[in-house]
Amino acid sequence: MFGFIKNSLKKTVEAIRAVAPKKKITFSKDELENILLEADVEYALVEIIVNEIYQEKITREILRSKLLATLAYTSYKEPAFNPPFVELIVGVNGAGKTTTISKLAALYKSQGKKVMLGAGDTFRAAAIEQLTLWANKLDIPIVSSKQGHDSSAVAYDTIDSAKSKGFDHVIIDTAGRLHTQTNLANELKKIKRICEKAHSGAPQRTLLIIDGTQGNSAIAQAKAFHEMIGIDGIIITKLDGTAKGGSIFSIAYALELPILYVGTGEKPENLTPFDKYEFVDGLLDALFVEEEI
Repeated sequence: MFGFIKNSLKKTVEAIRAVAPKKKITFSKDELENILLEADVEYALVEIIVNEIYQEKITREILRSKLLATLAYTSYKEPAFNPPFVELIVGVNGAGKTTTISKLAALYKSQGKKVMLGAGDTFRAAAIEQLTLWANKLDIPIVSSKQGHDSSAVAYDTIDSAKSKGFDHVIIDTAGRLHTQTNLANELKKIKRICEKAHSGAPQRTLLIIDGTQGNSAIAQAKAFHEMIGIDGIIITKLDGTAKGGSIFSIAYALELPILYVGTGEKPENLTPFDKYEFVDGLLDALFVEEEI
């Protein structure tokens, strides 16, 4: 029924069952608070949700409307553009940037699109090697240079090559960490400027990769990237391996940014468009039994 929910919420549901082992028709406010906290919804948001509910007995429909309200910013509309559609992928090392890039590339290729990758994380040799391995596995061209070379030049060359060869999509990796946050901010801002020089309007989308296992601790990290460079959307990785699925509510509410995809495994096809209705209903299915008519 819920492919994404089944794959990504199993551990979160198990955590919820620790405090709510039986499905019920209604829950009290105290029970609801414990359930949401166990799912790693941020405490301040839990208080907002609970305080806005005036009924003593909380039904599925009451809770559903409140949870959906926290995800009001998850919708996204792709901007108008002239090909290629350039995406800049940012996030800290270890969040799953390289794997996510391969998943996006595989998704576009499955749609019949021509995709080119840019190995813009020249700070780490391992990042270049890993992305090149994925490109070869997917049979997708990649532009790269040696460790320590100018990442902005890689971005420019990738876009320029994609334009001249009629490609539809360009996906550019970036460094997750330089010596200081200031260095990282300057590096990312420079790449954005160079992308615009290579292709008017580029990058059309800047995506932040967040490690789902970090839960609410990723919010401060996300805010920092948003302030540095301006984020258009979020992809949450490793959601299948964490009991912190409820942090999605906190992340969406705090950042007011759309969540575009979630990662539910290591394979290229394990990238699922985020659907707030499926997500909320999947959690509620674990809590509520349908009231008999």
